[in-house]
Amino acid sequence: MNFKPIPNKFEYLNWQEIESIAKEKRSTVIWPFGAVEQHGPHLPLATDSIFVDDIISEVFKLLPADIPLKKLPTQYIGFSPEHKGFAGTISLSSNLITSMIKEVGGQLSEMGFKRLILINGHGGQISLLNTAARELRSFSPGMAVFPCFLWSGVNGLSELLTKTEIEDGLHASLAETSLMPWLTDDFSKSGVIGDSRGANESLGKNLKELLINHWFKLIMNLMQSDWPNNS
Repeated sequence: MNFKPIPNKFEYLNWQEIESIAKEKRSTVIWPFGAVEQHGPHLPLATDSIFVDDIISEVFKLLPADIPLKKLPTQYIGFSPEHKGFAGTISLSSNLITSMIKEVGGQLSEMGFKRLILINGHGGQISLLNTAARELRSFSPGMAVFPCFLWSGVNGLSELLTKTEIEDGLHASLAETSLMPWLTDDFSKSGVIGDSRGANESLGKNLKELLINHWFKLIMNLMQSDWPNNS
C-alpha cells in the first residue's frame, strides 16, 4: 500500500517521526478546539470547529516545512451547555474536557514535546480551556501551555466589524455567516444571539485573510522563540 503521510498532521506520522520531532528544542503541538452546537437556521452545528480547523490548516501552508510543529485532530465536540435546548447540540462536561486536556497533554509531555497550543474557536469555553491549561501545567510542569481564542487580539478586526458585533454578536452573526466557506443565499436571517444581516463573501474573504495572517505571525514568532525560557 502506498501511504503518503501529511507532514503537519500528528496522526499521519509514524512513531519514529514523532519520537524524533519531540526531541527538538522547540517541539510544539497545536490542538484546535471547537463545538457542535446550534448556530441558527443558516449555519451548520460545527461552525466553530470548521473555522478553527480551516484557519490553522491554512496557516500551516505558510509555515516552513521543517518547523517542529504538529497539529492534533481538531476536537469538534466542546462545552456548550447553554445550547442544549436546541436539537443537534452535543456538549461534553467541563470535567471531561479538562481531564482530556490533562491526559493528552501529559502524554505529549512524556513523549518529549515542550509546548502545547490550545487554539479555541468557541467563545463559550474560553475560561474552561484557560483553567484546563493551568491544571495541565501543574500536572506536567515540563509542558508549556498556551490557551488562545481564534478571534482574540486580531489587529484590524475592528475595521471590518462593529464594536457591538465583536463584543456581543460573533455567534451565528455577521462575521461567522460571512466566513463560512459555503454561504447560504439568504443573508436576511438573523442568527440565534447574533445578527447575520449584511453578511457577504467579500467580508468573509477579508476576515479569513486577517485571521490567517494574524495566527501565522503569532505562531511563527512563538516557534522562533525559546518560550518558556526556564533557564
